[in-house]
Amino acid sequence: MPPASQSGKGPIAVLTKAARGIGSFWDRVSDGLAIHTLWAQFFSEAHASYSLYQREVDWEALRKVSRFRKFFKVSRLLFWAMLMKLSPSRRVFLLIVFFFLMSFALEFRPAGIPPEPQFLIAIGGLVFLLALELADRVTMKRDLEIAREIQHWLVPQSPPRVPGVDIAFSSRPANTVGGDYYDAFLLQGIPGASSSPRLLLVVADVAGKSVPAALLMATFQASLRTIAKTALSLPELVARINDYACEHSLGGRRFTTAFFAEFDPVTRALTYIRAGHDVPVLRRSSGEIERLEAGDLPLGITSGKPFVSGSASLRSGDLLIIFTDGVTEAVNSQDEEFGEFRLLQVLETIPAENATATLARLTSIVTAFTGTARQYDDITWLIVRVE
Repeated sequence: MPPASQSGKGPIAVLTKAARGIGSFWDRVSDGLAIHTLWAQFFSEAHASYSLYQREVDWEALRKVSRFRKFFKVSRLLFWAMLMKLSPSRRVFLLIVFFFLMSFALEFRPAGIPPEPQFLIAIGGLVFLLALELADRVTMKRDLEIAREIQHWLVPQSPPRVPGVDIAFSSRPANTVGGDYYDAFLLQGIPGASSSPRLLLVVADVAGKSVPAALLMATFQASLRTIAKTALSLPELVARINDYACEHSLGGRRFTTAFFAEFDPVTRALTYIRAGHDVPVLRRSSGEIERLEAGDLPLGITSGKPFVSGSASLRSGDLLIIFTDGVTEAVNSQDEEFGEFRLLQVLETIPAENATATLARLTSIVTAFTGTARQYDDITWLIVRVE
């Protein structure tokens, strides 16, 4: 009979198998992330959750309260803020669980209930409540994933093929769904104007976050695509979209910032309208930086008004960078914003390469800056290089 070590059942083999099992379990739980990444992610999520609850605390009213009383008042307010996030039935259930926990801690013994079952009932109740909340979250996550797929269909998957123009775009929502929108497509010709097809470039940012912003983004896409089918000049098109946005803006509370640009590939003339959006950057082939600032109020504020337009003449090698405020407002773990100044510094030194490579470079620079910090706004780019 061979020794245990030779038969594969010795202590070393058992320990090796156990270590592999533990490693497999840890990889499954952690998704293969490093400890420092997990900790940074947990800290970021905890900070975001605290920010959600602390909004319901009137900090101004607590300034005159002593430090001792302030601690208990803040604790009570945060407890109520968390409790009220639950449904009424789960609030009552949680209070019952807390009763069993407190009675165990204070050694209060209700008749007929020994101490150990009290503790087990409390822990079991917390686990059961956690399971209910997780079930809700899984259901919501599934619905949001479907909404994300639908939203993915609303934006172009690949840029249009236009001679002499190289286009790249991307959008990264802060949540499962977002309120940013980008588009690029050819317009129908205007009677009496140039016969060459005009390229429409659009980047928009709906006020708000997550599902409400995503729903408004869908209505913006529908109105843009519908109105763009008519032969209109850029100012007329934007005015029509603005009138539609005003009808669905809830009194101006749900406005949209946007940048519209119309480019003629033959003459290389660019006409644009900036509706309250972040100022795009035009980097000339010489390295000179220009800003496309001409614009007005966001969409959905005032109906029946003309929008101010601007123009520029593009040349071979010029680079147009359109982005949303999620880029400049991207934060790192020290709550420091990426900022417009840093973006301009990057664009001043960026090498001459195709639009896809430029997009990848800019995205990696912003991602390296933010690290594992949680972002609170969508990040969207639309890059155009004239060949």
